[in-house]
Amino acid sequence: MNDIFGLFVGQFFPLLLINTIFLGVLLRGIFYRYTPDRNSVFGFFMFGTGVFLLTHLLQGVEISMGFAFGLFAIFAMLRYRTESISIRNMTYLFLVIVISLLNGVGPLSFLSAAFVNAILCVMVAVGETGLFAPRVFEKTIRYENIHNIRPENHHLLVADIEERTGLDVKDIQINNIDFLSDVASIKVSYSEPASNINDSTEN
Repeated sequence: MNDIFGLFVGQFFPLLLINTIFLGVLLRGIFYRYTPDRNSVFGFFMFGTGVFLLTHLLQGVEISMGFAFGLFAIFAMLRYRTESISIRNMTYLFLVIVISLLNGVGPLSFLSAAFVNAILCVMVAVGETGLFAPRVFEKTIRYENIHNIRPENHHLLVADIEERTGLDVKDIQINNIDFLSDVASIKVSYSEPASNINDSTEN
């Protein structure tokens, strides 16, 4: 009972509120806006909440920030290495761990923690815009005009794909070639998604 009372009068609930708010801003307000993947948002949010709860409630134990960070970073790598997770998603997972550890065991006051979290979210929001770097998307397609995949016909390949799809093609990479079917699998990088192209992945 004393332990429960200590949670109410201590720093637990204010820090939990700060952690929840800024995880929500990072994941629902920024990540989900550009990548509407509910499973990733839910997984990252619960992962961050778990990191905060465990590190904050164990701060009475002899545990350093470096050990805590290394523990959860290693756990994240082991857990997600079997998944097809992009560099971008891995970066957001890293940021979730950073926010949760700062709020859980960081030597910051409530206002300082909120300020640091806000700065981090603002930097991520700016990085997601075209002000930081042009947004490039990728799409893998099956291409049947196999003569155009020759190096000397690269300009014909780009022109053909732009004419068919309406995409502003930035780069084309040949993944594999099936000479029996005269079909090639190519990865097209383009600057803006087209309305008739689905399942695009941002680069």
